Amino acid sequence: MERLGKNRSETLIEMALTADGEECNGPLCETISTAGSEVPSSSEIDKRHQSKDSIFFRDGVRRIDFVLSYVDDLNKEWEKKLERRKEFESNLQKAGLELETEDKKESEDGKIYFVKIHAPWEVLITYAEVLNIKVPIKENDIPSMVENPLDCMLAPLRLPEKVMHPEPDYFTAPFSKDKQELYLINDENTFFSPSVRNRIVNYILTRCPYGTEEGKKKFGIKRLLNNGTYSAAYPLHDCQYWKKANDPNCDNERYTLYMEWARFLRFYKEQPLDLIRKYYGEKIGIYFAWLGFYTEMLFLAAVVGLICFLYGLFTMDENMSSKEICDPAIGGEIIMCPLCDRDCEYWRLNTTCESSEYSHLFDNVATLFFAIFMGIWVTLFLEFWKRRQARLKYEWDLVDFEEEQQQLQLRPEYEAKCTQKKKNPVTQEMEPYLPITSQAVRFCISGTTVLFWVSLIIASMIAVIVYRLAVYAAFASLMENTQTLQPISGLLTPQLATSVTASCLNFVIIMILNFFYERIAIWITDMEIPRTHMEYENRLTMKMFLFQFVNYYSSCFYVAFFKGKFVGYPGAYTYMFNRWRNEECDPAGCLIELTTQLTIVMAGKQIWGNIQEAIVPWICNWWGRRKARNNPENLYSRWEQDHDLQTFGALGLFYEYLEMVIQFGFITLFVASFPLAPLLALMNNILEIRVDSWKLTTQYRRPVAAKAHSIGVWQEILNGMAILSVVTNAFIVAFTSDMIPRLVYYYAYSENEDSPMSGYINNSLSVFQISDFPDRNKPKVNREDFVICRYRDYRYPPDHERKYLHTMQFWHILAAKLAFIIIMEHVVFIVKFFVAWMIPDVPADVKAKIKREKYLTQKILHEYELEKLKERLCQGDKRATEKEFIATEGRMELSRAM
Repeated sequence: MERLGKNRSETLIEMALTADGEECNGPLCETISTAGSEVPSSSEIDKRHQSKDSIFFRDGVRRIDFVLSYVDDLNKEWEKKLERRKEFESNLQKAGLELETEDKKESEDGKIYFVKIHAPWEVLITYAEVLNIKVPIKENDIPSMVENPLDCMLAPLRLPEKVMHPEPDYFTAPFSKDKQELYLINDENTFFSPSVRNRIVNYILTRCPYGTEEGKKKFGIKRLLNNGTYSAAYPLHDCQYWKKANDPNCDNERYTLYMEWARFLRFYKEQPLDLIRKYYGEKIGIYFAWLGFYTEMLFLAAVVGLICFLYGLFTMDENMSSKEICDPAIGGEIIMCPLCDRDCEYWRLNTTCESSEYSHLFDNVATLFFAIFMGIWVTLFLEFWKRRQARLKYEWDLVDFEEEQQQLQLRPEYEAKCTQKKKNPVTQEMEPYLPITSQAVRFCISGTTVLFWVSLIIASMIAVIVYRLAVYAAFASLMENTQTLQPISGLLTPQLATSVTASCLNFVIIMILNFFYERIAIWITDMEIPRTHMEYENRLTMKMFLFQFVNYYSSCFYVAFFKGKFVGYPGAYTYMFNRWRNEECDPAGCLIELTTQLTIVMAGKQIWGNIQEAIVPWICNWWGRRKARNNPENLYSRWEQDHDLQTFGALGLFYEYLEMVIQFGFITLFVASFPLAPLLALMNNILEIRVDSWKLTTQYRRPVAAKAHSIGVWQEILNGMAILSVVTNAFIVAFTSDMIPRLVYYYAYSENEDSPMSGYINNSLSVFQISDFPDRNKPKVNREDFVICRYRDYRYPPDHERKYLHTMQFWHILAAKLAFIIIMEHVVFIVKFFVAWMIPDVPADVKAKIKREKYLTQKILHEYELEKLKERLCQGDKRATEKEFIATEGRMELSRAM
């Protein structure tokens, strides 16, 4: 099929080029011969009386499907660029496209030429067959779904029917030039939507040759853009976004999208997905469908997370641990060992009163419930998205698209760079290929580069850890000796100050590494020369996600699973690089620090992302249009208005997915430490949908329409993160929070039946004799001549025969933690797999509709063939035998029976 598609495309591109000077017959040559004949001369059109805010040629009939622009700069390559343009545009005309050039004198700045491109009917139907585009054959007669009784309650959230469903629902079939009378062609000018038209023209542009350089055949608009021959190539928006066009033939879909979708005040309304798909194509449509569905599902997670947070807030006063820490008779009398060597002093436990109270907001029994709930929620989200995606695949005629995607989307760069050819064993045709030795070398270079950058992230994380260890002593001595910090010294502890500053530093490093790695990832993926567009996107996705995963989550993994776990004990502390003493957790646990880290990185990324996505393009467009704002509308043409906008780019959607998947990791991998994470994500996504729609509708050129039947490799990444989240949350509850030690104390070690948790703080702190301090650890000052100090661990006291070794309670707690992890993982995984098994990927009504449509499509096609046979028999066609007629009828009966 791939070779067939290529041969068909050669019909209008390469084969047309060889027809120059030879006798040529058929519709193709008619198209070529008339490519420029219909263009009215300048004498026939008075430009002064024609508005330039139009999407048509000067004749007002032929639609502008694509625009190329260039600047006629007189540098040393001027003649070479001129020759390339001349050859390229000549080949486009030979391929059947019609061109119309706007002189630079007509442009606003007097420097830019614009080449307007129109695809006539013959070109459209030829490439519609090549690209296997489905077109209407009959109006859908399947009854719509039964109305939901809650629809009346949801009416304020609905959009008008004309906006939600801009076109009737049809049964469709792949287009064939030989069966044009079969399709519902009411008007050739509007039969193919503008998005389909620009997709066809882009297909031609990416494959059209422009000459031979250095002995190699050169082709494709992408190369011409890279070498500066053209400055831009883009399809046109159909009108200005803030008002309707004056032309009655304009659909004004951009205006409708802006008014009903892209304004923030419409944040509570549903999205017009069918209109988005019609205007921008299926690939962008499926992204907004997924983002909207993800946001809807976040609402449930946000509500449950908020309830868990409120539970912690309302039970804060009942928390026995914080009560004992804050009690002057208990926490005030407990002297803690210094938190750093030499410079830090002994301190009283009740100085951490406020932080211990706030830690209860996130470290309570609701944490366990929410971790289990999110493990099930993520399964429900992924399974219900599969069902939603299956429904969209049917409604948008994408059921059989996966095979077409693999067959037709051969990258022009692959064909250009792979000079060697071999015979395809299936098609027996010669096709380009990349030798296995070249592939191996390229993959080795690529893998080495990725490993280097991942190592660079780990090195930067170690640097941040060293920063934390180095500045902790400075914060501790500063807060003890500075009177101005006394009012907030209870809340802003040295641990918290270190954590906040380290988190901010880590976020800055993340952004810097992201900036450089994005360019490196694109370069090494280009170097690999992937064969298809899907393969290119999948490879780039895996590289970028691996990097982003390590970059964004490494600091959270450190705080959750390493900080405070390898500290040692007074007199035998462990050191990093034998110099910096490892960090300890707060007496109330490390969970509050993990929450701080997660909040800063997650919120900072979302705020920075929205600034990049909305404010930066707006400023760039404002600056670019500053001269044109004073020009009258009839002198500021539609193609110039769009030229002044930003370019969405082939990877524009990739970055949107990456941003959301990283956010998905924050609300699943570490959600046990921060139940409000889904609420923050929900608020961000409500804004994100409108920011993305606003920038796409108002700040960017219209992207070239592309098809996609799913969210691609992102689905597998989400599945992997869903499984990993169960493990990480089980470990967070077990090892980062204090829940398991408290439960072990409650059931096995408590001696007070009336208040089982009283005495827990004293039980969780071990005793150290100050005289056992080596000189390296001993504080410079011991003002009150303390004899003993306490530290967070379960070790025998100095007067025990097993001095400073772990007690049995430590091993009981460790066993309980491991048992909890195993039980929680198995319970959640069993529920997850059961839920996934119970929910079918494709809804039953969608399966029935797909079968019904296939049956009716086959029936219509068979009836059409039967009618053609009857006509041939009536006309006395000897080739149309009676046996052929009977066979065709039999095939129809067999189809009905099946």
